[in-house]
This record gives sequence, structure tokens and C-alpha cells, in this order.
Amino acid sequence: MRPATATAAAVTTVIGLGAAALAAGRYASDAALKAPPGRPLPGEGQLTVHATGPGRITLTRSLVSLRPGTYGLTGIDVHAVVGRVLDDVPHEADTVVRRLESVGHGSLDIGTRVRFTPQLYSGTPSSALGIDHEDVEIPGELGDLPAWLVRGARTTWIIAVHGLGAGREQSMNLMPFLTGRKFPVLALAYRGDPGAPGSPDGLGHLGDSEWRDLDAAVRFAVRAGAQRVIVHGWSTGASMALHAAASSALRDRIAGLVLDSPMLDWEATLRALAAAHRTPSPLLPLAVRAAQGRTGLHSDRLAVAAAPDGLRVPTLIFHGPDDTFAPWQPSRDLAAARPDLVTLHTVPEAPHAAMWNADPARYEEALRRFLTPLI
Repeated sequence: MRPATATAAAVTTVIGLGAAALAAGRYASDAALKAPPGRPLPGEGQLTVHATGPGRITLTRSLVSLRPGTYGLTGIDVHAVVGRVLDDVPHEADTVVRRLESVGHGSLDIGTRVRFTPQLYSGTPSSALGIDHEDVEIPGELGDLPAWLVRGARTTWIIAVHGLGAGREQSMNLMPFLTGRKFPVLALAYRGDPGAPGSPDGLGHLGDSEWRDLDAAVRFAVRAGAQRVIVHGWSTGASMALHAAASSALRDRIAGLVLDSPMLDWEATLRALAAAHRTPSPLLPLAVRAAQGRTGLHSDRLAVAAAPDGLRVPTLIFHGPDDTFAPWQPSRDLAAARPDLVTLHTVPEAPHAAMWNADPARYEEALRRFLTPLI
């Protein structure tokens, strides 16, 4: 082969490989940045319903179905709530029996395929919990944001911000606890959620831009009479809470943060999400770079928001070692660096954004102790 021809072939090959790598990176970043709201996060296999009985359900035995606590059970046209494992009920060795708390809709027939989800309720606070609420619109930079407002007697409001793969319904797990203590609760839908404006690029930004919708919710609460607000964020919502506490023009009104499964290392989260979508491991670095290039994500902005020296308000973190999407070591480091402001409540055997589900009673007691001095 002549030198010029060989050079052209080599350049063509390099260009072809580069284009393939770019396409692969784009595909992998899509897997990480397009988590549909209201769907369980990837990576956890489906379970099969083997039997049901009065107040109980028999499922495929796995590490998921053996988790302690209370979870939603979701499948095609079905949603239910399951409680603790019933070890004393006879069952086959490859199954597990759990308490069946309720069936919200649908039917749990034998053979039905289901997944665990942290979300216990569907619908609205009024329809699912019997808690009166108002549907309100919050003016945001991209348009009006729908939200649920549950009124309360206190002037300290709770702004609830859901995380990846969830919607406003995530906050309903805690609404009976919060409204029982007379807190007004504002549960926000932000960009990309059903009924809310879409993100301009169609992608999630892991809180890096979404926090401005939380900022709008803080303004709404203050105009509606809130003297102070406490932001309770799960997953992406926890990242949004940190950004708002660092950068909001009304950050002096933010009296405290509750961070459930905070994503303090977004690169690790991107890799985990892409891997859960079965992205080959050699492509994971490409997924991170592609996501950064497409969204403008920069680790330094989150690092500033979560910097120990910049933290100004009491912060309660719920996190544990079994979170595969948001490593808990950064949460431990933050708590160790600021013991004067940060309390870490460790929750074992809980997946991402399901710290309450694993042990509701202990979660709510830790939350009660945190909130009491901030009222």
C-alpha cells in the first residue's frame, strides 16, 4: 500500500473508531440521564408472585425480597404495599413470605411479575392518604411547576424534593408523620416531571440545573407565609437541596437540610446508572465524559455546594452502605468533617432512596429529633 493510501486508511479507521466511541458514550449517557420519573431504578430484577393469602404474599426468594422494612410492589397495572418478612409461615425454600399490607390497584395473581419500589402510594395526598391538599403552580424559570401544598399551623415549611426514578408521590411516605406535627408540606414537581416543563436538552442534570426549580419553590413558600423552610431531598433532590442552600438568594430562609441518599459524587452515580443499564464496563468512562459534554455537568459545582466549610445549616443525612447508585462514603466524610452541623443516620440493607422503607420507625424518630429544635 502506498504511503498516502495507508495514511488515509489509518485516518479513516481512527475516525470510525472515534465515531463509534462517541455513539457508544452517547448511548451510555442516555441510560444514565434519562431515568423516567415514576419508574423503579434499573438493576434490580423482577420477582414473581407465587401465592397470596389473607394478609400475606409469597414471592421469589432473593436479596431484594428479603429486605427488611416496608416497600411498594409495582408491576403492570398493579401496585401494592408489603411489610415485614413472615418467617413463621410455611413456604418453599426458593420463596419468601411477606406481610401484604394493602393493594392500591390491580390484582396480584399467581405469576404476576413485580418489582420493589420505595414508593408506597399512588395518586394524591387526598386520594391516597385522606390528607387535604391544594394543587398549586409555582412560577419557575422554564414555566409553571405543579406542586402539592398541604397546609399546617407552623411557620416552618417542609419542601419535599423527590429523586431519581420517582415523582412527588415519594414524599407521601412521610406526609402522615409531617402533617401530624403540623408542618406545612410543599411537594414539588420539577423540570422533566409529568406536568412540569421539560429540560431544554431533554436530559436530567442530577440536580445541577434542577435546583433552580427548588429555588422557585423556596420563593413561593416565603411569599405564602413561610418564615423558614427545611428542604427534605431524596437522591437528586438532596443534591438540589445542597445547591439551593449554597446559592439561593433566599438561602437565609433555609433553616435545615434533610438529605436522603445524597449523590455527592455524580461521576460515580453516572457510572452506576449506566452499568445498571448493562453498559459494558469499557464504555463507562465514555458515558461520564459524554454526559458532561452534553449537560455541562461539572464536579466542582457540586463540590462547592457540598463543601464542609460552606455548610451553614443543620443537616441530617440518611444513607447506608447498600446504596449502589450514590456511594455513602462521601456522606460519612461530610459528617466527620462537620460534626457540629451534620448528623449521619446510618441505614443498613437499604437500596438507593429507600432509607425510610428499611426502618420507618427509626427514620421518623431520627427526623423528629432533628426537626424539634428547628421549629
